[in-house]
Amino acid sequence: MDERLARRFEEHRGHLRTVAYRMLGSLDEADDAVQDAWLRLSRSDVGGVENLGGWLTTVVARICLNMLRARRTRPEDLVGVHVPDPIIGLAPTAGAGQPEQEALLADSVGLALITVLDTLAPAERLAFVLHDLFDLPFDEIAPMVGRSPAAARQLASRARRRVRALDTPVPDAVHAVHADHADHADQRRVVDAFFAAARGGDVTSLVAVLDPDVVLRADGGTGRPQASAVVRGARDVARRALLFAQPAAVVHPVLVNGTAGVVITIDGRPVSVMGFVVADERIAEIHALVDAGRLARLDLAAWLGPAGGERARTPRSR
Repeated sequence: MDERLARRFEEHRGHLRTVAYRMLGSLDEADDAVQDAWLRLSRSDVGGVENLGGWLTTVVARICLNMLRARRTRPEDLVGVHVPDPIIGLAPTAGAGQPEQEALLADSVGLALITVLDTLAPAERLAFVLHDLFDLPFDEIAPMVGRSPAAARQLASRARRRVRALDTPVPDAVHAVHADHADHADQRRVVDAFFAAARGGDVTSLVAVLDPDVVLRADGGTGRPQASAVVRGARDVARRALLFAQPAAVVHPVLVNGTAGVVITIDGRPVSVMGFVVADERIAEIHALVDAGRLARLDLAAWLGPAGGERARTPRSR
């Protein structure tokens, strides 16, 4: 194996993983795409390649495009509520986390946008992600989707219109992982108020901290299909939130895709990851992953401090 080639690949691994995650919304599949790119690189003669990063980005993008197309042929991937894999990081006051994960977190986009990207056709998603999120020119994108640059531009434009039509709320601290502690504290205060109201069984306070058009997406996967749901409106989401307040539940503050989130454990076992979109000092979206199999693959123990959580209490009857 060419050690120099391996070192050059490692220099680009973080960027390639970020591209693959935005394309796929799955950490496991992103890692598979990056590994496949390494295998292709190791078998290729790239002596004449001047821009290895660009070459690798093209390879990863094509791999992801094929993976997205294959996904659409699997019926199990087309039904039910799907919450993308969250990128977990420590809350700003909790110190440093794992370097590779923190690097991915620093370049992450919100779960709300990834959820919208999941609705796009594969070629639209590739054109939008590479152009709008990574600034690649259309003459480089066109060969990846087998279109002319003008047609690739149309794909991105169509995707952009669909993203805008779904009216994804903009968080109070855009790119919050780069924001200062005050921005994170504002988000955290709103999320803490949400859980305080849920623990107290206070529907009025819950409704007050929720946007009137709030959306909750819960993904229980094939193991817990009864937990999957899309709930809209402040009162319905508030009633659903009361179900989260189990006596043994412990709430651990973390960052989820750069904004305020939590990991919820019971008896030390993660049972949910929740990411929040806070806009205008109210919660506009909640993404809850409660699929036990996917939670196990996220290795959440690395992000749970021994004293970082707060035990939930049984809500009072009202």
